[in-house]
Amino acid sequence: MASNLDLFGDGGPGQGGRVALGPQAVVLRGYALPEVDALLAGVDAVTARAPFRCMETPGGYSMSVALTNCGALGWTSDASGYRYSPRDPQSGQPWPDMPEAFARLARAAAAEAGFPGFAPDACLVNRYEPGSRLSLHQDRNERDYGAPIVSVSLGMPAVFLFGGGARADKASRTPLFHGDVVVWGGVDRLRYHGILPLKDLPHPRLGSLRINFTLRKAG
Repeated sequence: MASNLDLFGDGGPGQGGRVALGPQAVVLRGYALPEVDALLAGVDAVTARAPFRCMETPGGYSMSVALTNCGALGWTSDASGYRYSPRDPQSGQPWPDMPEAFARLARAAAAEAGFPGFAPDACLVNRYEPGSRLSLHQDRNERDYGAPIVSVSLGMPAVFLFGGGARADKASRTPLFHGDVVVWGGVDRLRYHGILPLKDLPHPRLGSLRINFTLRKAG
């Protein structure tokens, strides 16, 4: 990734527009910008009750990305595997309610991308720092693959990897900026995806952090 945002090439911060990643996958440039204040307030409310933490992978490694959840179900990882749970394993309490700003944005973005009627019940909130990455993976822990995935980026830029139906398939590389929303579903729902290691390109508001939250229909 270049050290200057202008070198990303494919769109840019707050420029608007759409970038097609597949037949039913799209980046909505700057779509979340009008809601940023409400979204960040929501993140603060969630993390006050369920702080960020780096979970353990089934292989015994600590994830480089810190996470938390909100909504009826939360995604968790430990030595016994990946799964959704209605309770925070750290506190034993239900996950915080999903902020209405999160759900409202997800419904609107999904409809804009061709998936009306989206009703997310799970929101995974990730906190990236310089060097954090997310290896190529599929989202397969949900019961129904008929609903899309809506992913919102805030803070530092990142490079989104979007591959095929097999891990070995070549993945496209698309820059994501503050306020961008990615939606994928339908024939693209089970494509492998990830995030390249983040460069330290501080954001004017969030500094050397990227906050990403991903909304799903998990139950």
